[in-house]
Formats: sequence, C-alpha cells, structure tokens
Amino acid sequence: MVIVPDNGFLFMRHGETEANARGIICGSTDLPLNRVGEEQADRTAEFLRGTNIRKIVTSSLLRARQTAASVTRVTGIEPQLVSGLEERNWGAWEGQPRSVLRRDETPPGGESPGDFRARVIAAFEGLHLNEPTLIVAHSGVAREIHLYLTDQPHRRMENAELVLWSRISGQWNCHECFKPGG
Repeated sequence: MVIVPDNGFLFMRHGETEANARGIICGSTDLPLNRVGEEQADRTAEFLRGTNIRKIVTSSLLRARQTAASVTRVTGIEPQLVSGLEERNWGAWEGQPRSVLRRDETPPGGESPGDFRARVIAAFEGLHLNEPTLIVAHSGVAREIHLYLTDQPHRRMENAELVLWSRISGQWNCHECFKPGG
C-alpha cells in the first residue's frame, strides 16, 4: 500500500489501448482500453486498495476515464473530469506509427508544444492539491508535469503505471510505485 503525503500526489497513466499495443500515435483520438488495458487498470487499482487518496481527477478521454473507473471500484471515490489533462492533439500524425512523432514540432492540424505545455500546466495548477490526490491521465501529460516540477525530462510512463510525487524541503521528487505489466 502506498501512502500519499499531504504535500504530494499520485499520477497514473491510463491502461493500454489498441493504438498503444500497435505503436500508433493516439493523442486526442478518443479510444477505449483494450482487454490488456482493462486488466492493467484493475491491477493498479488493486494496488491502491487501502491508500489514503481522497480525490481522483482524470482526463476526459475515454481511456483515462475507464482507468479511473477501475480505481473507483476499489476506493469508492468518484473521479472529477478536469479539462486540460487530455493528451496532446497530434493532428495529422494521429493514427500514424510512433516513429513519425517529433515532440518539438507542430503537426499539421495539431497542437504546438508550447500550447500543449501551457494547457497542461494551467490544468495542473488549478487542481488545488490540498489533499491526497490521484491524477489519471496520459504519458504526454506526465512528461509535462514532470518537466514543470523538476525542470528535467521524464521517460515515457508505461500503461497503468503509478508514480508518487512528494515535496521534500521545497523540492519535488518522483518515485516509481507500481507497474502492472501485461
């Protein structure tokens, strides 16, 4: 069991989708979890049984909402949808192999890196993290929050992976908590 400090929060990436399994850019495309993703979400939710989280916030995209629903079944806490926590809109690159993705470029019809960062940070700052909170969102959102809090890049989180953020002496620290595998 993980205990979230009063000055911290948990971040959980959504479970696997077919696009994730196939190495396809999903972005703002609203896809559901696949069977593996549902199992991953359930395993991570079970890991959270008995935790002290008091609030769950989630992206409005279906894959994040389904992942948060797994946690709700274990904790009884209803998630709040938070606009701005959605994955980056990759425009014309959505549905393409991940190999075409270039984070520092703006794809045709897509969101610029600066606009995405500003949207995510505005949503994050508006969360009022004054109680143990679980954020359920996307790998791009996790990267932007990590960069904002530490000024350091972060690796891509695995599907349904859980990390703990805590502040020690005013400095944010990210700790790996749980990877469901599968």
